[in-house]
Amino acid sequence: MKTRKWINLAAMAGLSLYLVIGAAAPAQAMHIAEGFLPVQWAAFWWAVSLPFFLMGLRSLTRITQQNPELKLLLALAGAFTFVLSALKIPSVTGSCSHPTGTGLGAILFGPSVMTVLGGLVLLFQAVLLAHGGLTTLGANLFSMAIVGPFVAYGIYHLVLRTGHQKAAIFLASALENLLTYVTTSIQLALAFPAASGGVWAAFLKFAGIFAVTQVPLAISEGLLTVLVWNWLQTYNRNELQTLNLIKQ
Repeated sequence: MKTRKWINLAAMAGLSLYLVIGAAAPAQAMHIAEGFLPVQWAAFWWAVSLPFFLMGLRSLTRITQQNPELKLLLALAGAFTFVLSALKIPSVTGSCSHPTGTGLGAILFGPSVMTVLGGLVLLFQAVLLAHGGLTTLGANLFSMAIVGPFVAYGIYHLVLRTGHQKAAIFLASALENLLTYVTTSIQLALAFPAASGGVWAAFLKFAGIFAVTQVPLAISEGLLTVLVWNWLQTYNRNELQTLNLIKQ
């Protein structure tokens, strides 16, 4: 047991080091930068995202009232998202690539809760780190804190039916990362259609550029999430049992 613990810690440290080194180049934005979207599109994504955020507040309130002992695990899920999404690689003009970290929280608490935690992460990074922006917060919220967590939750429960929990966690985390950037590519393509080929051509351009950095980042994030899960099984077993994620 002790040997396995040290192997997990070493693997987590190695993957974390890779993500930090791989994202060491400076960037000026997280997802879509402040003022980059036309006003009408910025307002549209705010309108789409707010109902999900309000629904997430209700879910978060219910969890903390029914199981106050889960607050530390909620904080860990938020911190995991904050740290991973702060590691940026410059990509398309006005945007960047990075891990997202929302898959773990979506598996633990459901996608609605991660809409709130992800939204807070995006807000803090926009205000304190100048990553992303307030006008584009609705668009970034939709891609990273709504689409990503809902994809992770769905993939996890779909693959879990095969009986392979670790595979479900890996695929949920990796695919939510990729689908976050597919969504960002769609958002950018809608706002800036190509002169030749329109929205579809613009989407292929944005998605193709993102894929160069995002595919290896998604794989790395999936592996790191599995290692964090192994750590949680050792040190937060009671909380996972409360959430019915592992057997008694």
